[in-house]
Amino acid sequence: MFMNKYCFGIIFFLWTLFGFHVCAQEYSRLTNLPHVLVNTFDGAAITSKEYYVYATMFYVDENDNVTRYDSMRIRGRGNSTWGVAKKPYRIKFLSKEKFLGKGYAKAKSWTLIANALDKTLLRNALTFKMGEFLGLKNNPASKYVDLTLNGVYMGNYMISDHVEVRAHRVNICEQDYPLTDESDVTGGYLLEVDGFQDGNCFTTSKYKVPVRVHYPDEDEIAEEQNAYIRNFLADFETALSSDNYRDPDEGYRQYVDSVSLANWFIATEVSGNIDGYFSTYFYKERGDQRLYWGPLWDYDIAYANDIRKGDTSSQLMTEVGYGQTKEWLNRMWKDVWFAELINRRYGEVVSAGLEDYLYAQIDSLVELTEESRILNYKKWGISQGYLREYMLYSSYDQYISFLKSYIAKHIPYLTSAFAGKRDEAPTPDFVADESYYYRVVSAKTGMTLSEVSDLACSWSGGYEDNQLWRLFSVGDGYYLVLNKQSGMALCDPTVGEATATTNVGTQLAVAEADAADDSQLWHFTPQGSAGYYNLVNKKTQHTANLSGGASTDGTPVLSYTTDNRNSSSMNRLWYVIAAGEVEKEADGIADVEPDEYALAFDAETKTLRFGGEVPGQLVFVANVYSSAGVLLRTFKASDQCSLFDLPSGVYIVKWRFGNVVRSVKMRL
Repeated sequence: MFMNKYCFGIIFFLWTLFGFHVCAQEYSRLTNLPHVLVNTFDGAAITSKEYYVYATMFYVDENDNVTRYDSMRIRGRGNSTWGVAKKPYRIKFLSKEKFLGKGYAKAKSWTLIANALDKTLLRNALTFKMGEFLGLKNNPASKYVDLTLNGVYMGNYMISDHVEVRAHRVNICEQDYPLTDESDVTGGYLLEVDGFQDGNCFTTSKYKVPVRVHYPDEDEIAEEQNAYIRNFLADFETALSSDNYRDPDEGYRQYVDSVSLANWFIATEVSGNIDGYFSTYFYKERGDQRLYWGPLWDYDIAYANDIRKGDTSSQLMTEVGYGQTKEWLNRMWKDVWFAELINRRYGEVVSAGLEDYLYAQIDSLVELTEESRILNYKKWGISQGYLREYMLYSSYDQYISFLKSYIAKHIPYLTSAFAGKRDEAPTPDFVADESYYYRVVSAKTGMTLSEVSDLACSWSGGYEDNQLWRLFSVGDGYYLVLNKQSGMALCDPTVGEATATTNVGTQLAVAEADAADDSQLWHFTPQGSAGYYNLVNKKTQHTANLSGGASTDGTPVLSYTTDNRNSSSMNRLWYVIAAGEVEKEADGIADVEPDEYALAFDAETKTLRFGGEVPGQLVFVANVYSSAGVLLRTFKASDQCSLFDLPSGVYIVKWRFGNVVRSVKMRL
């Protein structure tokens, strides 16, 4: 075997050196796109997804520069798409190449995506662009090209990143190989919920989810690493399936990065990818307890492009899609925290112009690929079905109209569908974090409980100091509710004897805080679903009620009847929303732990960075929040974090070092 491989390599070297002389002038573009020309050794056919064929490749870029790559290799790739006539490929260079140019990955392995099942040729590229809009990390880079194989034109293809752990791809910590006694096996790991169960795959015990470990590589991973990641996912599923799974500290939330989870989930649902939960990439960083979601991959049958499900413009993929990731997500939907997370983030991206952005990207990609597309369909035919395409048309414009129509129907549908899922989520018992300020928001009007002139009323907005409350537990489920601006406690000043249904109507007020005063103690009673609570006073047993359900600033909040209408009267129902961490005041950013490390801010470039005398200490992850408590950035301490695109204002940087959570406030 060794001699056969050795002899073949010698023959291939001689072929590339002496037997394949070409002039750069022989190679040119066919359209406005770059042209990739691959010639296999001795014209060998590419018949396998496992075994590479040696080849030489010529790349003609947008400026007609020709680059020759010798001793590269090519093989098939894909699952169902490998069985169609226009096949996808994977190429591997002899050495690492920055094939897409500066700012992109330097790697040996790249993919040639055929988009054979997608007559628009756009669905993958469009979804990668949506990932950028949503702020997902590790979005695959791609470039459209024309492909010629052994002198035969093969059509329009996409050169794209291969999903792997590498800078500018999945940029996480690489583990030691081989492991040493000092090796940290907590990360990184690149994982996939893989319905095909290829490679180093195992099935989780609780939800029977098939998980493939892509990194560390199958032929390099040690048993210690296999055991660690399997146990970690077992712990995640145990927390997710437990009775207290909604608990922020004991439940599943400690294991998920909420930012990437929300953005990845929204991308999967907006695209209507029926295989999004059949093949789901996610990863774990070193020294980080959370799972991160993405990158996005394989969207050629998304946006209602598969006859098995047909028109999915009015359906959720968690209900009709394939794959076991749904088991995790449908459990999360029962947690009002997840429901609120998705509804809030989706509202943000829709308001930011997601729909118009997708239309603009479609128009741009249509223009970019026009010449190549025309050539592609002269070879392959625009109305020919290859596998399970839902709609076949006689013109390209009809395919584009269908894609845009899907987006136009699906985006507003998701607004109502997500809201409906939130309304189904049972409200958990309330547990406050004393290190946070909270907003108490009327379910009827969306206005915020506020302290104005020592009285409690509702007001628009919601993030002024008089609208923020700090909640201190006094036991038995009761809380002292302190206003941020005044420092005084919400109270029920009803005079005289009162029962749950008598002596009602007094406007709530604030008073000097006294935990021994029952009129200042409140129980947050969960009601039904959608995250609703009643605020019930310990002394009077009355419920906080928005007077008349009015939506004008200054509407009084009253001490009112507690009865069987508490679960249905919208005037008595409130959301309680975390609205920012209680922070120690700090002027700018200075040394935090001089003996360990420091956090610095470059005002000119608006860049944050940690520094330390021992680089190995910088293995933690830091988060950047707005003053309202919205998570804006997550970055590794060993990396820099740019804040250049953020407007002027106050921001909070928070991180955990060892067992201590540290934070600092800064101003841009």
